[in-house]
Amino acid sequence: MRRILILGSTGSIGTQALDVVRANPHLFEVAGLAAGRNGEALRAQAEEFGVSRTALGAAEATRLVREVPADVVLNGITGSVGLGPTLAALEEGRTLALANKESLIVGGPLVKERAAEGQIVPVDSEHSALAQALRSGRADEVRRLVITASGGPFRGRTRDELTDVTPAQALAHPTWDMGRVITTNSATLVNKGLEVIEAHLLFDVPFERIDVVVHPQSIVHSMVEFVDGSTIAQASPPDMRLPIALGMAWPDRVPGVGAPIDWTAAASWTFEPLDDDAFPAVSLAKRVGEAGATFPAVFNAANEQAVDAFHEGRLSFLGIVETVTRVVEAHEPPAQLTLETLAAAERWARDEADRAIAGA
Repeated sequence: MRRILILGSTGSIGTQALDVVRANPHLFEVAGLAAGRNGEALRAQAEEFGVSRTALGAAEATRLVREVPADVVLNGITGSVGLGPTLAALEEGRTLALANKESLIVGGPLVKERAAEGQIVPVDSEHSALAQALRSGRADEVRRLVITASGGPFRGRTRDELTDVTPAQALAHPTWDMGRVITTNSATLVNKGLEVIEAHLLFDVPFERIDVVVHPQSIVHSMVEFVDGSTIAQASPPDMRLPIALGMAWPDRVPGVGAPIDWTAAASWTFEPLDDDAFPAVSLAKRVGEAGATFPAVFNAANEQAVDAFHEGRLSFLGIVETVTRVVEAHEPPAQLTLETLAAAERWARDEADRAIAGA
């Protein structure tokens, strides 16, 4: 029986994690729950699962991590506010099932220096797939990581065809049901850029050996290419409960958590190169990741401001990545990376993004 502390319990990751617990009471027990703002839903969850320890907001979630005995902390918070709970989970020696990619990307070396080997288990479907495929060989046998992308709602469009897209169109993701920020990031492919940085940090593979390929069917979740020419892929129908369950039970699998592929039915899987002209976010993210320091934090913070402006009608769709690029190019990193300099860099990036948006 594993005691699970679920952060972001009322969001997409959290509610699906509770589905897994509900279906497997012999494997998991909910030790505590934290949500962002939805106190009513949080109270209902706590009542159903008999949980006495809850929290609202990232600061209270960090406190909960330090105070509640748990085997696994599932961080499903959205945004860089998840950094505090991530660091707390690592410092308390919990296994960290990480769906909050921003905390690893923003925290970078600060997160890695606190993490013991194997303490972070990725929950993103792509990184879970990579972790599974990497079981097939030694680190020195890995040639490259291949991260798949659905292509989002605008796959196949040219840059000119993206000029007038609307927030409603950006939120019409063809595969996944996610929140506003993540869904918009999937439309711009900023999300895939963040995943490239995350893969580099999780698996210590250089950026030049991490590729992105467009796979519209979202069945192959990522692949590892080995030095002998073999490629190992992880494939399953798109269902986040599989990587969530694996994150909570790692390295064990939870029987029946997801439906397998129906190999008796005819199907075609396609793979396409990424259009860097229409979707430059991935190449920008690689440059940001290679620069390191506070650049990933600036990239992420500027994007969050730009996404809000897009949905408020103050910025065009193409203006999102254009704004992020301008902010990144204007950034001067501090001499030392600390929590304080990270926070200062994020504040600067948000202010700089707001100035760029106002002048757009």
